[in-house]
Amino acid sequence: MKPSLQLNIGQHLTMTPQLQQAIRLLQLSTLELQTEIQQTLEENPMLELEEDNQSSDTSTDSSETQTTTEQEISASDAQLDMEKNQEIPDELAVDTEWGDIYDITPSNTSNNTSSDGGNDYLENQSLGDENLQDHLLWQLQNSPTSETDLSIGISLIDAINDDGYLTESVEDIHQSLVNELDIELDEVEAVLHRIQRFDPLGVGARDLRECLLLQLEQFDPSTPELADVKMLIENYLDLIGAHDYARLQRKTRRSEEELHTLISFIQTLNPKPGSVISSGTTHYIAPDIYVRKDHGRWRVDLNPDTAPKIRVNQVYADHLKASGRGGNSSHLKNSLQEARWFIKSLQSRNETLIRVGTAIVERQRLFLEYGDEGMKPMILRDIAEELEMHESTISRVTTQKYMHTPRGVFEFKFFFSSRVSTSDGGECSATAIRAMMKKLIENENPQKPLSDNKISAFLIKEGINVARRTVAKYRESMMIPPSNERKRLA
Repeated sequence: MKPSLQLNIGQHLTMTPQLQQAIRLLQLSTLELQTEIQQTLEENPMLELEEDNQSSDTSTDSSETQTTTEQEISASDAQLDMEKNQEIPDELAVDTEWGDIYDITPSNTSNNTSSDGGNDYLENQSLGDENLQDHLLWQLQNSPTSETDLSIGISLIDAINDDGYLTESVEDIHQSLVNELDIELDEVEAVLHRIQRFDPLGVGARDLRECLLLQLEQFDPSTPELADVKMLIENYLDLIGAHDYARLQRKTRRSEEELHTLISFIQTLNPKPGSVISSGTTHYIAPDIYVRKDHGRWRVDLNPDTAPKIRVNQVYADHLKASGRGGNSSHLKNSLQEARWFIKSLQSRNETLIRVGTAIVERQRLFLEYGDEGMKPMILRDIAEELEMHESTISRVTTQKYMHTPRGVFEFKFFFSSRVSTSDGGECSATAIRAMMKKLIENENPQKPLSDNKISAFLIKEGINVARRTVAKYRESMMIPPSNERKRLA
């Protein structure tokens, strides 16, 4: 077929660079937005930060400046007089150190490697994120050990997971080292026993039973009921885990009160000792908007600290205006146009956040007043139709955006939940149903916990049509175990 040119006339939507930038800024989280603003400030010379302490009035009162300067000079003179009047001894006592007379801090010493009592500033410095393996290796390296035992210990520590359990058998670890170190199996066992005495207690165990028994070794042998607790862990740990207390009473011939005391003792132990050494960092959430009640009405305000205030650099703008249409000013003109687009996109983002936040608050006022049980069912389409926006825009606004309310900080998406029909033809949100289920479980009899069928029957009696499998799904989403695992002794 012979190639040819054809002209077609049609209409289609085109996303301009300004629209693309506005959409991209809208879906950024607070931290991502701050990074984007910082990068734009570095690349665009026409943008600058608007300092809070920068006065808009260029004519500053000279008398205030002079008074401040005089106060600084007076404070400096007073400091010099104190240093001159300080008595410096010719010699220090034989049994004293220089740090006993003068406070040596990092600010006045460049190479301070001594650790004087009470002045070890290195002790208060953060060591960064330390995981369980690093913590165990530090203890191993600071304990008296041979080179062979050190190599065995490193291999054992590498096989310990974050919960503190040994994930490989001692035999496998021995086989991996026997050709290199020429060691016996009992040597690996001996090093493992040493690691099991490290902090945290119970680390290096091969199963839960061994982990709990290792933690019991910290107690004095004369501790009341210690022997009975060890007996329960060694012989009946599976029954305790299954909450089969009736069978446990028959086998141990203990009364219900005695078993309750012993099991309470076991529950004070940590089944995951490695979790004590956390390797994660705490991430703090900066809310995008604040919601507060003012004179009986809920107000929605933008958080001014989520993004730095920026503006067009007036010096460069005036220079560009004075230069006219010169060829050398094309870069500044483009930068000025991009700066205005960027500022306008930020304003559009803030306005959209306020509009969406206000619409959510208006629909969820019962939640703000009464808690989870007052949550109304709501989907993205409800807000989109109310604000005359597209659902994709609402989705971008509600992703990784947070709202500070008197009941806590919530992501925008938290306020959206599915609908469940009621017997009177109304609707109830899934969040409200979860809250009702949680209240029922908290008030249940621990000896006879409510099953999913009983919870479903109670909700149906209240007019909420919820099947048993739906109750089970909601219960699992709240990390609540089934009824047989919730059974407790009185």
